[in-house]
Amino acid sequence: MLLQTQAPAAPGQQGGMGAYSGILMMVLIFVVFYFFMIRPQTKRQKEIKAQREAMKQGDRVVTSGGIYGKIRDIKETTVTVEIADNVRITVDKNSVFATAADIPAETK
Repeated sequence: MLLQTQAPAAPGQQGGMGAYSGILMMVLIFVVFYFFMIRPQTKRQKEIKAQREAMKQGDRVVTSGGIYGKIRDIKETTVTVEIADNVRITVDKNSVFATAADIPAETK
């Protein structure tokens, strides 16, 4: 049985594609991450921000804690939400992340 060995290449004869394939692979991975993870998340954050800016009195909302209610007052950083008759809570504006358009009818 013969073993074939490859003679070591001279310093100036290294394969050019081998050096660039690693860099090309890293760039390709970054592009895939950008289009499948980073870009959709950024888009979603912009939608949530626009939704918060469009809130007004009387809108039905859900807090990040899962409390359903209706907006009674909006200030710069807080929102007063009425969760029952004459029961109001003040929450941070960032914790009201979704309008309650899809709340089941029995909770409205």
